[in-house]
Amino acid sequence: MKKAAVLLALVLASVALVACGSDSDDSTTGGGETTTESGSTGGESSGGLEIAAAESGLAYASDTASTEAGKVTVSFENSQPIAHDVAFEDSSGAEVGQTDVITEGSDAAVVDFKPGSYAFYCTVPGHREAGMEGTLTVK
Repeated sequence: MKKAAVLLALVLASVALVACGSDSDDSTTGGGETTTESGSTGGESSGGLEIAAAESGLAYASDTASTEAGKVTVSFENSQPIAHDVAFEDSSGAEVGQTDVITEGSDAAVVDFKPGSYAFYCTVPGHREAGMEGTLTVK
């Protein structure tokens, strides 16, 4: 009976992790381009932006960031066994880009930012509501 309970727990954990993942290795950016996990589009990038999940909990290492306008390679690092990503929305609430949901690793996406203020947040259900968000200023 104990073995069956352990097996059931493992199956449920596996299903939960698969449900948090993406069904594709591609992510769509705000400019309508599709980029690979490496963040490469074959075009020029105006710079880079690094965002990391905090070492524990539902938070980013910093809740503020800044970058220059244009195509920006966003590098996201998550050292936690809990799945996270980073997505960006403009002042109208439209999503302009995001990385894949990952655990204990990194991902990148190229996002075409225009000058202004953006919210960045984790799209895993409940994480943004728990405070996993911040503000990005684009100059």
